[in-house]
Formats: sequence, structure tokens, C-alpha cells
Amino acid sequence: MSALSFFVPRALPPDLAAKTRSLTCLSLLCFALADVRDGLGPFLGIFLQSHGWTPDSIGYVMTIGGLAGMAVTAPLGALADATRRKRLLLALASLGIVAALALIFLCQHPLLVGSAQIVQAVCAAAMAPTISGLTLGLAGQSHLPAQLGRNEAWNHAGNGLSALLGGAVGYWYGVPGVFMVMSCMLLLSLYALHGIAPRDIDHAQARGLAPAREAAAAPAQRAALWHGPAALPVLCVGLVMLFFHLGNAHMLPLLGQSAVARFAINGAAYTAATVVIAQGTMILVALWAARLARRRGYGILLWCALLALPLRGCIAGFWHSPWAILPVQLLDGVGAGIMGVVTPGLAARLLNGTGHVNLGLGVIMTLQGIGASCSASYGGLVAHLLGYGPAFLALAAAPCVALGILLAAVRRLPRLHHALCPLEEG
Repeated sequence: MSALSFFVPRALPPDLAAKTRSLTCLSLLCFALADVRDGLGPFLGIFLQSHGWTPDSIGYVMTIGGLAGMAVTAPLGALADATRRKRLLLALASLGIVAALALIFLCQHPLLVGSAQIVQAVCAAAMAPTISGLTLGLAGQSHLPAQLGRNEAWNHAGNGLSALLGGAVGYWYGVPGVFMVMSCMLLLSLYALHGIAPRDIDHAQARGLAPAREAAAAPAQRAALWHGPAALPVLCVGLVMLFFHLGNAHMLPLLGQSAVARFAINGAAYTAATVVIAQGTMILVALWAARLARRRGYGILLWCALLALPLRGCIAGFWHSPWAILPVQLLDGVGAGIMGVVTPGLAARLLNGTGHVNLGLGVIMTLQGIGASCSASYGGLVAHLLGYGPAFLALAAAPCVALGILLAAVRRLPRLHHALCPLEEG
């Protein structure tokens, strides 16, 4: 395993030293699945566009897939808790995504494409809770934050490298070349899964089973989220995330489609560049945001993320140049990098003491998923009716609604205001 030793720290705690190979393969798995999980991502819109699809039609099939994935996330999370075959579940999900995309290459009939998007979304929805369970089962609660940080870093690195390789191969072979890169990442993920030793996975720990006294108190706490003081702040944060992702999710695919339609450029290479710039920025911003949150709280970070997105949309809408990719995707990295830190951290602060931190985070992510799923139809429809410039401005308007919700909620909900304050004051 010396060739892969850079995926884990050189010195592990004694209780994890025996699991070095499995933890190494877990990091490698996050690196490889970053490409497989998202399928063709923004490259899919360019591929369908080259086969005569209009922006609104592309948006509709992406929305169908997003809604399907959102609907099954909770049941698949329960499956990840219940099954002791987490490695097999991840392998089947990975194979299902690649098989669904292979069907799209063979036939672009709307019914088949829509069905393939549903299969891809369902398989992708199984990955996050299953990887989370594997991580907890291997690292345990005490070492979970550090391992989650490594998972996220390698995830972004995998996204950036796969986009770079996809762009290079796609420059010569088009979008089918991007599919070949993803297939190679699939093989790498299967290798990583094989390297995770089943004996190293504590399946009870992976479910987050509580001590007996906490389990006995759970029924009394069950209604705390829905009827306690945290319910309305959680809902408000979820609505903020809904409108943020309504404006954010489809801006990158639309940027690639716009560049192909308005400029004489290679769509695959251009889209790859957008992903590489954003992913590189996300890694740096996430590390910076984690430090700032400890000193200044989550409030300033959330405001920065919400303000960055309208600025990003205005640049894309008014600057009609392929070079707009630079500021647009740097701002994408700022927004997404911050939200990756703020969303789980804010849920933990809001629900501290309720025993329902993950349930509250699930509520927030469900609302976030609704916004992300509707983004493709929203942006695609405006682009079809009014053009790409107005579509970017329409996407930029959505986070302005989120800013209004947040401003009103902070003034009226002391619990939310407290959660956004510096951690030392909390």
C-alpha cells in the first residue's frame, strides 16, 4: 500500500493503526466515486444538445432525475443502516450509474433518457449514506470529523482530476471520451472497495447506535425537533438552502451550453475547465471556512455565500465572453466551499441537545434537494424563452430571496441568531 500511503496521515491513532489499509482505500474510494456519482454531470447537457435537445428539454430530464433521487434518499439511508453488505451496495450503485449512462449513448429517446436519469439518481442517492456509514464504521465517533475532512478533500480532488482528464480526452474524442474516463474511475472504485476489509467495519458503530441510557431516552426526545424551539429555525435554514441551490445548481451546466451556443469552442474542454477551477477553489475555501467558523461563527460565512451567487450570475449574464469562466467559477468555488462547511455545522448548533442533529440535517438537505432539482427546469426554461443572458440573471435572483428569508429569520428567531454567532459566544 506504499503507493497509496498519501491518502491517509502518516501517523494514525493506535486504535486505527490496524485499519490503515482500509482507511487508505476509503480515501481512494471517495476520490474515485467523486466522478462516478455525478455521472456525466454538465457534460450530459452538452451531449444532448449535440443531438438536437433544447435547453428546456435538457432541464426537464435533469429535474426528473433529481426529484427521483431526493425521494429515495431517506429509504436508502435506512438500507445503508440495516445492511452489512455496504461494499456490495456501493459496487451495485456504481455499476448502475455507468450502465444507465451507457444506455443514453446508445439511444437518446426522451423516455429512455428520462428513465436512465432516474436510475442514475437513485444509485447516486445510495452513495452518500453508505459512504457515511462506512466512514463511521471504520473511524468511529472520536475520529469521524478528521476522516470526513479527508473524505471531502479527496472528493473535490477526484472531481477536479476527472474533469481535467475528461476535458483532455473529450477534446479529441468528444463527450464519449468523458464516459471512458468515468468507466476507468469505476474500476478504481471497485478496487478500493475490495481493499476495505470487512473485519475492520463495526456495523453497529456504523449505524451510530447509542448507549443504552440514551436509547431509553430516545422516545421522549422524538418530538423535540418538530415541536421544540428548533423546528422553525431548521425550516428557515432549509428554505435558505432551497433558494440558494435553485440558483446555483444549473448555473454550471448552463454556462457550458451557453459557451457552445455563442462561441466557437470545444464544449467538453470548456466544461472541464469550469469544473477544475471550481473544485480547486472549493478545497481552499472549505479549509479557510472551517478556520473562520471557529473565530467568527457561521453567520458571516453564510452571508458571503449568499452574496457570491448573485454576483456570479450577473457576471455570467452581462459579460458575454468565454473568459467569464474565471470569475464565475471562482465564485462557484467560494459559495459551494462555504456551504459544505456551514450546512452541517449550522444544523449541529441549531439542534445541539435535541438528539436529532442528523434528522434536522436531513430536513435541510431535502429542501436543498428540491431547489437543486428545480434549478435545471427553471434555468433551462428561461434560456429557451428569453436566451442565456436572462437565464443567468433569473438564477441570480433566487439567492436574493434566500437573503430576504435569512434576514427576516435572524431578526425574529433568537435560536437562529445564536447559532450564527461566533462559537465562543455560543
